[in-house]
Amino acid sequence: MEPILKVENLTKVFSRSGQADFTAVNGICFDLMPGECLGIIGESGSGKTTAVNMVTRLADATSGNIILDGEDIAHLKGRELRKVYQKMQMVFQTPTDSFDPRRTLGDGIGESLRNIGMSRKDTRGEVERLLEKCGLPAEFADRYPHQVSGGQCQRAAIARALAVKPKLLICDEATSALDVTIQKEILELLNELRSQQGDNLSILFICHDISLVQQFCDRVLVMYHGDIVEEGIPDDVIGNPQNEYTQRLIDSVL
Repeated sequence: MEPILKVENLTKVFSRSGQADFTAVNGICFDLMPGECLGIIGESGSGKTTAVNMVTRLADATSGNIILDGEDIAHLKGRELRKVYQKMQMVFQTPTDSFDPRRTLGDGIGESLRNIGMSRKDTRGEVERLLEKCGLPAEFADRYPHQVSGGQCQRAAIARALAVKPKLLICDEATSALDVTIQKEILELLNELRSQQGDNLSILFICHDISLVQQFCDRVLVMYHGDIVEEGIPDDVIGNPQNEYTQRLIDSVL
């Protein structure tokens, strides 16, 4: 079985006027297999957000390859890059910021469906189905982001991400802005979606909370100063860390 995502020697160097260049991500490599959930953890400044921004093509890589479903997407532009988002979707940290406040949730969820030519009537039906699949009543399609709670808005964001049936879902601190009870509900929803879709849905889960990664992920990568310093099964990494930084990271939350 081939990886759904393969990252090879991915590097990001920022040029700073009057200062030495800064390497935020330093030649990292990893694979994500179909149906797998891979966690990336690290403190602020570890490089995990920059790495994900390159994978999602929100930022250009300085060098390296990003192979999604067999295609290197690292340097795609325009129409070819837009096609990539039919295979890869993101769920962000602050759900209300990811929706246009002037448009209903239904409009936001249905946008990608209309863009691929689905009729307005069929789009509405699919939006309602997606909302219900994500644990929200169909009538939430007519609500605006400010009219729902943070947890409800994040469920709508997941519904929006699933609309095009992506093979890869990237969750960038998708639960960190929510309280503990709502975090649990969102993780339960994601687990249910994984069970339903099997190898058709892989998740890249960016998080700073080790306990959430331990609950949710099949494997974990630990990033520090732009490098992957440790990787493995979460219980093994947390129970028997091999890297001094990983040990400090674990000690800081115990």
